[in-house]
Amino acid sequence: MITGDKVKVSRKPEVNKEWLSRELGVGESFDVVCREITFAGRDAALFFIDGFTKDQIMVHILRTLSMLKREDLAPDAYKKVFRQYLNYIEVEGLDDLHQVVDKILAGGVALVIDGFEEALFIDAREYPGRKPDEPDLERVVRGSRDGFVETIVQNTALLRRRIRDPRLRTEMLEAGSRSKSNICVVYIKDIANSKLVEMVKEKIKAIKIDGLPMAEKSVEELITPGNFWNPFPRVRYTERPDVAATHLLEGHVLVMVDTSPSMMILPATFFHHLQHAEEYRQNPPVGVFLRWVRFIGVAVSVLLPPLWLLVALHPALLPPGLDWIGPKKLGKIPLMWQFLFAEAGIDLMRMAAIHTPTALATALGLIAAVLIGQIAVAAGFFNPEVILYMAIAAVGIFATPSYELGMANTLVRIALILGAGLFGLPGVVAVLLGTFLLLMTTKSFGVPYLWPLIPYDGRSLKAVLLRSPVPMQNVRPPVLHPQDLDRQPSPAMKPLNKRKKEE
Repeated sequence: MITGDKVKVSRKPEVNKEWLSRELGVGESFDVVCREITFAGRDAALFFIDGFTKDQIMVHILRTLSMLKREDLAPDAYKKVFRQYLNYIEVEGLDDLHQVVDKILAGGVALVIDGFEEALFIDAREYPGRKPDEPDLERVVRGSRDGFVETIVQNTALLRRRIRDPRLRTEMLEAGSRSKSNICVVYIKDIANSKLVEMVKEKIKAIKIDGLPMAEKSVEELITPGNFWNPFPRVRYTERPDVAATHLLEGHVLVMVDTSPSMMILPATFFHHLQHAEEYRQNPPVGVFLRWVRFIGVAVSVLLPPLWLLVALHPALLPPGLDWIGPKKLGKIPLMWQFLFAEAGIDLMRMAAIHTPTALATALGLIAAVLIGQIAVAAGFFNPEVILYMAIAAVGIFATPSYELGMANTLVRIALILGAGLFGLPGVVAVLLGTFLLLMTTKSFGVPYLWPLIPYDGRSLKAVLLRSPVPMQNVRPPVLHPQDLDRQPSPAMKPLNKRKKEE
């Protein structure tokens, strides 16, 4: 019965029942159920997890089996039950009891029958979940309102609804010796770089850990190469199926983890984190305007507070025409510490807003604006301009499409404030150079993080800076080395193609 690590299914149902009951904890865990039945003169047992099983389907299957007679299964009883009498779509035969346990814990139903050397696995599971709703972090004025949920099957269905290509692949892997978390790698076979796909799958297969309760974030840290202390995100997260489908068509690889609505897009550059679906839901001129407003907002959120602090502490750096910049009164707290306290206050308010019930959100805003901000300025603890510039910086961070990039930019801003306050201009220059060198040396699955700026690619950089019309989006990003580079014929070739068809 036992061959190495494999425990073969016995022809005696009591042996299988005893082994499975011991492994699953039947009688110890209230939600692990063993249902003994008899049909056609054979003893059998159903093993399943209460709460994961579709009751109506199982009732239908049991009703069908209960009406069978002994002669209905002769000859070759296994084939008749498997092919004729087990009226369900997803049924699989398993000869290893370890696999049976894994399938049961994943939510399915295992049927062990007297005289059968294989257990029948019935995939009649139904996970508790919610309906696809619009993601809170990626809202658009006009566009689809569905979003990924915590169940992989629903997420792959949302993708296949948008990409009805038979070459779309959804490969299921597993990681975590105890959690046995399902991880799905999604790509289009004749577009995505095969080396990239294999690298991602090998990294997932190499994961050695007991569990992945934090889902996609744990997987990201386990498969992302490079420095773990680098604050800049090297994968992009999305909860929008249209954004995920767009990246699939460009040649990216998606990684989704069961129990998480966030899907990883990889590789991802710095500029991927500055894109938003709203730009492509509006006309090209409006999209360009929105994109540049976002670029400016992100740059201002990082540079404005430390640069103002620098010139406030060193007025000689200002040209004569800008000598009006700077505080008229310094306040009771040094300027650098004012910025740091304001930064800490904003982050505290952001965290408090996450944990505050909706009914109390207005009260929290009043506390932040009136009791803290206004009274602190009136008491002379803070300079009004410090509050103003930190508020502008906070708006710029909130306008950053990627939450992860916004947090990384916050750390860079704090480093610049410390550099300006402690070392003046040399400190600011050193932090900026260090940040730029970090970005230059960062790679996301082999792709330079600052591409297409470094290394320079003029055509791709133009697509980053300007939201091009859809008819001009005819080439996939060359840095991904896609198997199929062309998305559509170029505009210059369309008249020629039309003329050839007419001839």
